[in-house]
Amino acid sequence: MALFRLGPSIDEAHFIKGDGIYLRPGLMRDFEQWRWVREFSRDFLIPWEPTWNNDDHTRSAFRGRLRRHTEEIERDRAYPFFIFRARDDVLMGGLTLGQVRRGVAQTTTLGYWMGKPHAGRGHMAKAVRAAAGFAFTNLRLHRVEAACLPHNIASMQLLEGVGFTREGYARAYLRINGVWQDHVLYGLLENDPVRPSTPR
Repeated sequence: MALFRLGPSIDEAHFIKGDGIYLRPGLMRDFEQWRWVREFSRDFLIPWEPTWNNDDHTRSAFRGRLRRHTEEIERDRAYPFFIFRARDDVLMGGLTLGQVRRGVAQTTTLGYWMGKPHAGRGHMAKAVRAAAGFAFTNLRLHRVEAACLPHNIASMQLLEGVGFTREGYARAYLRINGVWQDHVLYGLLENDPVRPSTPR
């Protein structure tokens, strides 16, 4: 399945429409937009992400990233998406339904990032709502999990505003910005009500 061009596989199976936004797997034509928003948002994103490699934002690294994403989707291991503003196709951020576990779990782990120019405007909440619908309906999963740093108040408010339930606290859970850090754990079940967006 080729995801390096916008064909039927993306249009039909991996295109997620939301409220004023849409999500789809990345394409090589997205490179310049992706690199710009990531570089512009470097200081904004670094405290919340794994350590950035020096070559993360090169064209060859981006090509390798898309190749890995294609493999993950084909093997039903993860579903990485870019988030676009629908009215002008601006790439604003990214969202991944990762670590898909089948069998008795039927669970995925949600991760996301939003570029600084687009943060705090409700776009990510809309993207998470749309992705949750895709996880439960298209992927037929039972549960979406998420974790965020205890001092990331904006992320906790986002998850709780969508309908996630705070379920626990994990010590030294993920290595963020080079340091093992505690995380607050959240979960959303397929039968949980997803809260609608609030008009802005």
